[in-house]
Amino acid sequence: MYDIIIKEDAEKQEILMIENGFLTERMMLEKNQHNIEGNIYIGKVQNVLPGLQAAFIDIGEDKNTFIHLKDILPKVDESQEKSKENEISIKDVIKTGDTLIVQVKRAESNRKGARVSTHINLSGKYLVLMPNADFITISQKIEKDKERKRLKELFERLLPNGMGAIIRTSAENKDESAISEDINRLVDNWNTIRNKINKNKTIPNLIHKGNSIIERVLNDIDTGCINSIIVDNEKTYDSIKKITQDIPNIKVSYEKKIIVQHEIEKYIDDLDKRKIWLKCGGFITIDKTEALTAIDVNSGKYIGTKNLEQTVYTVNKEATIEIAKQLKLRDIGGIIIIDYIDMHLQENKDKIEDLLKEELKKDRSKTQVLGFTKLNLLEMTRKHIN
Repeated sequence: MYDIIIKEDAEKQEILMIENGFLTERMMLEKNQHNIEGNIYIGKVQNVLPGLQAAFIDIGEDKNTFIHLKDILPKVDESQEKSKENEISIKDVIKTGDTLIVQVKRAESNRKGARVSTHINLSGKYLVLMPNADFITISQKIEKDKERKRLKELFERLLPNGMGAIIRTSAENKDESAISEDINRLVDNWNTIRNKINKNKTIPNLIHKGNSIIERVLNDIDTGCINSIIVDNEKTYDSIKKITQDIPNIKVSYEKKIIVQHEIEKYIDDLDKRKIWLKCGGFITIDKTEALTAIDVNSGKYIGTKNLEQTVYTVNKEATIEIAKQLKLRDIGGIIIIDYIDMHLQENKDKIEDLLKEELKKDRSKTQVLGFTKLNLLEMTRKHIN
């Protein structure tokens, strides 16, 4: 069961996920950060860059946004059909002055401008609605063939013609009425957005604001597993009360000294540490670079048994569980390289890789484990949540 703590000060808002008394996830939003991720705009093409197969779009914000050709061409099911972006020039698709309906997929950062796409997604509890696509994909975390088949047939029957969906992990074992209600709500939202677009006279212009961080959290987690939401800001408290008014099992409360009362400050302080000790006496180190994150596993104080391979495997196993936890806690994204202590038995490498995949199933974010390289480094990727 989860308790969600929302802590604010003059500079930032923190959302802390407490699962059975332990901090398992932390999200942060800078107060001076103008978060536009998920927003839908009518934009105007400012510059077309054929050499990059990209363009800059004015959406009415301080800076122009970036769009790639693949985010302009009709979205295809990549498991069934290849994109045609290599066969087409962007200058044959759009030109300066054109208008595009775009959604912000990645907000502006210190290093990169915001990125937009014409592929609109509306996120719900059990699905992500794709109003301009006509195919259905299913979360890889839903593994049983029978359940995948049931969901595919159910969504094919419930979705309006010409609309597609990404079936979320949370849809697993849910009945038709719950899924139908979620689909209908998102379709109604899209119809409202489309009416705003049709009536709009101003270009560029904001048409629809994306979900807030807390709304995304409530979409991602089964609300039946949430005990309480505790807030230390009155304005945010009022906002959360409105968002959760139809979820009777969640208790929303206002507390001033929130961190002190719940004794989680020590967990937050640990998130800035490079070295994390394991219970066995080994440790891992986490080093972020611009290109990737490197995680190194060390035996430390652990001397193990007389069997070296078993000693190494024991440290690597415990490190794997901690690594999956830290990736989620620190919201580490992009390319991740894990330098395990060398294992000689392929069987043990396979066990470690399988364990990592299993532990990553607890992560709301999309992850991909690519396996061990010839240098015995494990490669994986993870998508940032916020």
